Amino acid sequence: MQTRPHTYEIFEISPRFRKTVEERIAKLERDAASDELALPALDNEDHLRRHRKLIAIQRAEALRMRLFLDQARTRLTRPLIEI
Repeated sequence: MQTRPHTYEIFEISPRFRKTVEERIAKLERDAASDELALPALDNEDHLRRHRKLIAIQRAEALRMRLFLDQARTRLTRPLIEI
């Protein structure tokens, strides 16, 4: 079996897009923490299982977005007045 070294493509994103993604990560992490606090109130085993799955998916999506941002370069903003 051959293994290829991982090559990462560098993405260039705008500062506004980076901020939007960072806000989405924060929301996912807040929601996951809030959902974890709600677990003790759930009685139904099937509901608990689905709720735990939701939490795992929220955390996985936040991690996926963080990894994307780690590979992304933020484009420098252009000056409003050209020199």
